[in-house]
Amino acid sequence: MSAPVYIATRGSPLALAQADLVLKQCRAAVPHQAFEIKVIKTTGDRLQIASLASAGLPKGLFTKELEVALLNGEADLAVHSLKDLPTELPPGLTLGAVLQRADVRDVVVYRHVEFIACWPDAAAAVNQGRRGFKPELSVVALPYGATVATSSTRRRAQLLDRRPDLKIVPIRGNVGTRLKKLADQAEIDALVLAAAGLQRLGLEMWSGANLSGANVPPGLASTPLSISEMLPCVGQAAIGIETRDKDPRLEEICARVNHIDTYRCVTAERAFLGAMGGGCQLAVGGYADILDQKLRLRGVSFLTGAGRWGEVRGDVLAPESVGEQLAKELRT
Repeated sequence: MSAPVYIATRGSPLALAQADLVLKQCRAAVPHQAFEIKVIKTTGDRLQIASLASAGLPKGLFTKELEVALLNGEADLAVHSLKDLPTELPPGLTLGAVLQRADVRDVVVYRHVEFIACWPDAAAAVNQGRRGFKPELSVVALPYGATVATSSTRRRAQLLDRRPDLKIVPIRGNVGTRLKKLADQAEIDALVLAAAGLQRLGLEMWSGANLSGANVPPGLASTPLSISEMLPCVGQAAIGIETRDKDPRLEEICARVNHIDTYRCVTAERAFLGAMGGGCQLAVGGYADILDQKLRLRGVSFLTGAGRWGEVRGDVLAPESVGEQLAKELRT
């Protein structure tokens, strides 16, 4: 058996879960090749107290050290939440593959009991002991003036666009830390997380029902938000594999695990974000899918103040052109 292929990843529970998915798919696709995971700490891991919306934070908070390992030959593949990977990669590196996308939606998480009065007839249903009653909380149903925790400029802009009365506060930490803060801090009414991250950690979500899983505080509920209510960030729910360019051995591995439809969709999204200025900290959202054999890209930009929404459709074989076309429409 040849020398191991080292898979670089951050050390957070979610990052490790994603790296394990990549490891399993690589082993299944190339059974004769040995693979090993290498954990690397990134700048973003060291800045847990900093808000991601803060001005002056560098690009590549969660990717730079992994990329250095690739360039130095200390690692061969780097696993990223694709939403964290800058649109411009260092010379010598490329986005080699993307796994099939998971649930792309955002999820609002809240304390179940405290919001029971937000729904018609909810209190009566509870008092009557009506079984199977599962109220659902959406952005429009949040109480007036509710405090919602998120450090995403994209989420903040879309929340305030629909509900200017909301108070948006920053929050940092991994998923478990954020859930604990919601459970313990009465001043936080709800928070917004990515559905894919919750699912990859093994948490169970039933719309309007309790959120369950390892280390989940009791009494929390979750409701996925529709794409029309909350447009995701570019690359959300996709796992990207970055690697060295022009390495035949690594190219073969990436080709075997790459999900081509997801790759084309996120390529359009990343081209859109790049043409808008790049950077996952921008108040920009974008989501591409394939509909009727066409690549459909929906986007929103708050870069000039009020939200500007747009949608374009184009050739699935020319995803960069589709992304650039939408950016041009939203910039003019």
